[in-house]
Amino acid sequence: MHDHSSAGQILAVLFDLDGVLTDTAEYHYLAWKRLADELGIPFTREDGDRLRGVSRRPALEIILGLSGRTGSEDEMQEWMTRKNAHYQELITRVTPADLLPGVATLLNGLRKRGIKIAVASASKNSPEVIRRLEIEDSIDQLVHGGMVERQKPFPDLFLRAARELGAEPAACIVVEDAAAGIEAAIAAGMVSVGLGPEERVGKADRVFADLEGVTADNLLGIA
Repeated sequence: MHDHSSAGQILAVLFDLDGVLTDTAEYHYLAWKRLADELGIPFTREDGDRLRGVSRRPALEIILGLSGRTGSEDEMQEWMTRKNAHYQELITRVTPADLLPGVATLLNGLRKRGIKIAVASASKNSPEVIRRLEIEDSIDQLVHGGMVERQKPFPDLFLRAARELGAEPAACIVVEDAAAGIEAAIAAGMVSVGLGPEERVGKADRVFADLEGVTADNLLGIA
């Protein structure tokens, strides 16, 4: 636990999307499950949990590894494209009701305090999800994986978001539910807040079970 200077200096909060603001993790699971079924690879919910926060190619490699399969570069590309098509079909079901409990109130509370808000997501589909959740007016910036070279656990996505918001990294809080995201936040020199079980986000500066009941003051560390 490193001591960041007083919370009064926090200017921005960067939220991961999947599993933090909405549970699109379920749709990712269903899309991978459908691909695994098509490829004849057994794929369980536990396997699905291992893919949390993992970008598309490494996720596909994990799935292929379950059955010792490999694919040519062309096959890999085709399978990734197919998974993405399954996912895009599923997210047409997203509505504002899919915002996780506590999120709308928290975004509102941060706004009232003049805190800048970004969504920083590896997913190139995030603009579509944000639109369907109807939170475009509640955030200042959206930065996605297509806008940076290196994905989490590299800090590039969060650093890009901070730059877009005009905030120094040390003045930013990152809210994440995946270990790779927490590592990226730490590498970026930002305050990290983890959501979920300790074993997944234990390296974070602070850990909450989820955002339900978390106020702007809780998040900013103001007692």
